Amino acid sequence: MTEPQTIAKPPTELRQRFGQWSALRQQTERDKQSCEKDIDEIDQYLKTAEGVTVALQQLSDQLFQETLETIENALTIALQDILEQPIRFKAEALWKNNAAAVDFYVERDGHREDILKGQGGSVANILSIGLRMFALATLPPETHRPFLVLDEQDCWLRPELVPRLVKIAREAGEALGFQVLMISHHDRRVFEQHADRIYELRSGPNGVAKVAKLDTTTD
Repeated sequence: MTEPQTIAKPPTELRQRFGQWSALRQQTERDKQSCEKDIDEIDQYLKTAEGVTVALQQLSDQLFQETLETIENALTIALQDILEQPIRFKAEALWKNNAAAVDFYVERDGHREDILKGQGGSVANILSIGLRMFALATLPPETHRPFLVLDEQDCWLRPELVPRLVKIAREAGEALGFQVLMISHHDRRVFEQHADRIYELRSGPNGVAKVAKLDTTTD
């Protein structure tokens, strides 16, 4: 038997294949360098992103604290102006049940007091108005009308204190840019100084019998 003979490929074909493999190797090297560059850029971005995330969280915490301080100061002024008592409204940020939360209370002579206890509900009603106004001011105007209804929020106040509440509600509404409608059982005279318009609803055997628009004197 004769052994099979190996037929050598022509040099031209070998050079052609060598050129193809050489070109493929060069392209692979370029792709490798490009990937390494992308990976390096991603690493730099991730390092920067981590710092940005921390900075944004710190800024968010700072803005949140500043917002709480603004609410504290504004509602403290409202409480003291209306009730003429040395109390301060406090808003304390905390972490509760795996979520951010805010604890509200009042402070009198350095002592903490529960908002829902004492004062016959007057403190809670005043603070409710203020917090609702702040909440309304944060809503997008495209989907929410700037209108707030206060239904008997003055029910726990003495009649002589009601005008102060009306004054603050009106000034806050004007500053925040929305209308305020107050419903009350107090005598209309306590509203005359600060209300833009007063309507008196008179009852009848089948409900409201008459709605009368009354003259007012605005400040």
